[in-house]
Amino acid sequence: MRDGSAFLNERANGIADGMVHEAERLRIAVSKGALGCRLINAGAGVQGSIEAGLRMAEICMGGLGNVAVTLEPEGRWPFSVEVHSSQPVLACLGSQYAGWNLSVEKYFAMGSGPVRILAGVEPLFEVLTYRETASHSVVVLETADPPPEAVVQKVSKATGVAPENLTFVYAPTQSIAGTVQIAARVLEVALHKAKDIGFPIDNIVEGIARAPIPSPHPDFMTAMGRTNDAIIYGGLAHIYVNGSAKDARELAEKLPSGSSRDYGEPFAEIFKRFKGDFYAIDPLLFSPAEVIVTALETGETFRAGKRDFDRLNWGG
Repeated sequence: MRDGSAFLNERANGIADGMVHEAERLRIAVSKGALGCRLINAGAGVQGSIEAGLRMAEICMGGLGNVAVTLEPEGRWPFSVEVHSSQPVLACLGSQYAGWNLSVEKYFAMGSGPVRILAGVEPLFEVLTYRETASHSVVVLETADPPPEAVVQKVSKATGVAPENLTFVYAPTQSIAGTVQIAARVLEVALHKAKDIGFPIDNIVEGIARAPIPSPHPDFMTAMGRTNDAIIYGGLAHIYVNGSAKDARELAEKLPSGSSRDYGEPFAEIFKRFKGDFYAIDPLLFSPAEVIVTALETGETFRAGKRDFDRLNWGG
């Protein structure tokens, strides 16, 4: 995709406008925040909904992904969130990945969404050269608290977007919407791992993935564990690539979460074992359990890994 004036940001802002228009149906709250920014609260002190989580995921992907609830024929948890994109690198890495640190003092949050393309401050954008300019933008935050003034200022300064033209959509991990939008990152983590293991990301041309929708839980640690386990033990991704069949086979072999030294325990237990240090956990763990890679030039398809639904012990 060529650089655009505001392609992803316009699409994401349109989805956010739709959330505002249907706030009552989605059980979300809309208000004005610091410096006049627009706030969409999808799960902090409000009920939220699965639909709100789907919309958040679509915003995260800059409107370049189709996100829906589908029926999972296997396992105890019959419903999954399914994500598809014909621009997977831009949608998942350029927009959806929570790569922008927006923490200020005691406020901690990582920013997702097409606002990251406007800022371009992450090392990732040395690889992804696509850029946009926009007058409006949307930031998605996995948190229970709206952004303080310092965060709004930081985003505005980095992007050139006036505070009153910024929308912040937020929901905690423990909420219904938060649970759904995190599970919807199943394709994103596959692409991020592909980049980290050295696969040429420009060769990834199509992607579709699904992960079971976990039961939300009011405890943060439990909720975080469930959303990660949904992908690590229940995730499935099919990626279509250009390049040699050999490269496609190697990608399939390396991509599943089972290739990690930390695979096998519930994620909450792994997190506790590393004393809450996310960065001490083997990064190869963060990927779908099962992967299918199709080499478009030869028509060959390679499979590796296996979903383990028995590890999804979410009660019930």
